[in-house]
Amino acid sequence: MAMQPDRTAEDIFPWIEHVLQNHDTGAAFDELAARFKREKHYRGLFDARLMQTRFLLGLPLVSRGRIGDVPKEMQQAYQDGYLRAAREVGELILAERDIPRAWPYFRAIGDTGPIIRALEAFDGTGPVTPESQEALGSTIQIAFQEGLHPRKGFELILKHHGLCRAITMFAAYPQEEGRSDSLRLLVRSLHGEIVENLSRAISDVEGKRPAGDSIAALIEGRNWLFDNNAQYTDSSHIASVLKFSAELDDRETLRMAVEIADYASRLDAMFQYSDDPPFERAYQDRGIYLKALLGEEVDRAVRHFAEKAAASDADRDGYRPAEVLVELLIRLERYEDAINAFRLYLMDAAPEDLACPSLLQLCQMAGDFGQLKQVAKQHSDPLSYLAALIQKG
Repeated sequence: MAMQPDRTAEDIFPWIEHVLQNHDTGAAFDELAARFKREKHYRGLFDARLMQTRFLLGLPLVSRGRIGDVPKEMQQAYQDGYLRAAREVGELILAERDIPRAWPYFRAIGDTGPIIRALEAFDGTGPVTPESQEALGSTIQIAFQEGLHPRKGFELILKHHGLCRAITMFAAYPQEEGRSDSLRLLVRSLHGEIVENLSRAISDVEGKRPAGDSIAALIEGRNWLFDNNAQYTDSSHIASVLKFSAELDDRETLRMAVEIADYASRLDAMFQYSDDPPFERAYQDRGIYLKALLGEEVDRAVRHFAEKAAASDADRDGYRPAEVLVELLIRLERYEDAINAFRLYLMDAAPEDLACPSLLQLCQMAGDFGQLKQVAKQHSDPLSYLAALIQKG
C-alpha cells in the first residue's frame, strides 16, 4: 500500500483501519512501523515492534512489557524481539548523530560499541544553540561521567569548556582507561596556552613572532617578560596540572611539565603556590621531582625529598613526605633504596593509611625474595610467605 507523506497525526486512526482492512495483521504492523520510521517517531516504532512480537507469540497485545510477565517458554523469543527493536531504533537515531537519544536503546541491550564509535567521531562543532549545547552536555555526560569513553569526554570538556573546567573534571576521572591520554592532553593544552601567550607578548615588544614552541627558549634572556607581575596563564591552573603530572610516563610530555614548572617558578611571589609537604614550594619542588623522572639531577632530587622525609613529623605532616620519597625511588627503579626508605619512615604506618606500595610489594618489585619471606613471616602473611618460597626457588 502506498504511503502518503503529507498525512498528519489526526488522520492516523482512520488510516490504521484502512490498512488493517487491506492487509493481514502482520503486514499492518509493518505498515505502521514504516510510517513511524518515516515520521521519525522512534518511540512509536519501538513500541510497534514489541507489539508485533507479542502478536507473533500469541501474547496480549497491550502489556506492561516486562519479561517476567511472559511465559517462560516464550521469554527468549520475546527477548530476541526486544533486542531487534532496540537495535533498529538505536541505529536509526544514531544515523542522525543524536547520541543521547540513541544511548538508552543500546544501553538496554548491552551494546556499547556503536555509541563508542559515534563518540569517537563526535566533535560538537556547529551552530551554538540551546539545543546543541544541551546535546553537547548530554554527550559529555555519557562519555565522561558514565565512563563510556572518558578520554573523548575529557577532550570535549577541554575543547568546549576550557582548561579550568577540564582541570576540575580531571580530578574526578571515572576510570583508569583513558586517564593517561587525557593527562597528556591537559599538560599539552596548558603548555600550548603559555607558549601562545608568551609568543604574543614577545611579538608585541620585539616586532615579530619568535620561532619555536619551547617555553624554555622563549623566556631565556627575556627577564622582562616577568616584570610588573606579568603572568601568561592562570597560576592556579599550573598548580593543579603539576600535581597531576607526577603520573606522566612519556618524556615529551614530562619535558613540557618541567618547562611549565620552571616558568611558574619565575613568577612574582604573589603567584607562588604552597602545597602540602613535601611540596611546600609547589612549582620548585614539583619541578625537581619531574626532572628526576626525566633522568635529570636525579641524586639532587633523591636528597631533596629524603631531607624532607627526615624533617617531617607524622603527627604534623602525615606520611606523605615519606611516601613521595618511596614513590620517586620506585619510579627511578631504585627498589632497594625504596625498601630502606620505607623501613626508615613508614613502618609505624597502618597499611590502609598509605598510598604508596607496601613493604611486601616493594620486596616483590626488588626481586628480594629472602626479604619478602622475612617480612611475610613478621606480618603473619602465609600467602606472601608461600610466594616468596616459590619465587626464591
